[in-house]
Amino acid sequence: MKELVEKLIKEKKTIATMESCTGGAMVNEITNIEGASEILKFSAVTYSNDYKISLGVSKKIIDKYSVYSKETARAMAYNISKYASSDIGIGITGKMNRSDLNNQMGNDDEIFVSIYYENKYYDLLIKAIKSTRKLNKELVVDTVCSKLKEILKTNF
Repeated sequence: MKELVEKLIKEKKTIATMESCTGGAMVNEITNIEGASEILKFSAVTYSNDYKISLGVSKKIIDKYSVYSKETARAMAYNISKYASSDIGIGITGKMNRSDLNNQMGNDDEIFVSIYYENKYYDLLIKAIKSTRKLNKELVVDTVCSKLKEILKTNF
């Protein structure tokens, strides 16, 4: 993460996140790095559908594809990027080996991530394969960080 934050600072790129199942783990790791305030524009933890919708995710997308989908992750990434006027938006939604009585669609072990950057979406489907929620959050953060490094390496 340190390398990523330093790269964003150097390139004067900003980032914003909208996280659900990770509960802010991504933004926490970003803010653990000195100088993160130079690149972090805004972050939201949106566990409820209502707050995803209030930040721009279309109810129609949630109703059609479910809150646990690539389409919702994309809408989260795009809308948080626009809301915060940031260069990069990250949307994370999914289930970590737990069913959701309010949103029963989707598998209980899938996390959908979308990174919105330069009018493109970079999508990830991560399986919750670890034994605890904490370890699965770490898996998501590590995977997203690696993907961001890959994206930024080719685009800078």
